[in-house]
Amino acid sequence: MSHATGTTSSTPLITLQDVSVVYKVRRSFFGGTVDLRAVDGVSLDIFPGEVVALVGESGCGKTTLGKVIVALLRPTTGKVLYKGKDVWSLSKNEWKNVRRNLQIIHQNPYDALNPTKRVFQILSIPLKEYKLVKNSSQLRDRIYELLEMVGLRPEIAEKYPHQLSGGQLQRVAIARAISLHPELIVADEPVSMIDVSLRIDILDLLLKLRHEFNLASIFITHDLGLARYYAYEGRIVVMYVGNIVEIGPTEEVIRNPLHPYTQALLSVVPVPNPKLARERKEIPLRSIEIANAIAPPSGCKFHPRCIYATDKCRKVRPRLVKVGNDRWIACHLVGK
Repeated sequence: MSHATGTTSSTPLITLQDVSVVYKVRRSFFGGTVDLRAVDGVSLDIFPGEVVALVGESGCGKTTLGKVIVALLRPTTGKVLYKGKDVWSLSKNEWKNVRRNLQIIHQNPYDALNPTKRVFQILSIPLKEYKLVKNSSQLRDRIYELLEMVGLRPEIAEKYPHQLSGGQLQRVAIARAISLHPELIVADEPVSMIDVSLRIDILDLLLKLRHEFNLASIFITHDLGLARYYAYEGRIVVMYVGNIVEIGPTEEVIRNPLHPYTQALLSVVPVPNPKLARERKEIPLRSIEIANAIAPPSGCKFHPRCIYATDKCRKVRPRLVKVGNDRWIACHLVGK
């Protein structure tokens, strides 16, 4: 069993075992390449039907990890298991089943949809590929049904992407993702490119569809407020420079963050109540600079910013360990 299992006793849908992703980055002045560890030894279980918010600052490896989970990106080291089987060792037929059941909604809907195809064509491709419709009449009815599910009118089917707003484009992307009845959807910052006034509508749509189809859902965001809203029934996974530093039930993590990095993230989340905002204590940091993934510090990667760091923090990398019933923390100072 990998680290960071959930509270349920069901068999994991996805299991990550010590997964790392290393990119080769060109050095601008001296030539050659250096290694950038976008994901660094991550172990995690995702269970059927659960909702997980994956949070952290920009550049921490969230998107890379999301692509690994849906098998769009092969890890440099470690294993990704789908229902107990190594994804990258599956037969052709088994692989096709994985591609159907693991879907992703990308951050930028303007880049995610083919600009040369009408919405009807965009939505018809996966339905035809997996033979989910028998004739043109069923195809049309299914596409109109998908558009209705995501709050769009049937006439949208004849539009090109450039004729739609950002919110409409993201709804089309969501319709495409659910068209194959997947078991898991990774939503990679799905509202960051959308007008603020429409963001809650998109999140509510995703939550409604998750319940309707009993989907496992991973919501990637840097915004802890959105993470709390979306994953209030599930878990929060906090990442820092390629590592998971804290996992737990959403409300428990929000109300009682254990890792200093999580505490720092929450201390700057806006609070609507002025009295509470004045009373809240902001967690001071030694530095605002995020650790460099190309040349990370020794020991705990957060120690150069952490006011509680000890000599052990500077020398020994903390393991992700269980604290209590369903909390996981990677910090030498917690659970003592």
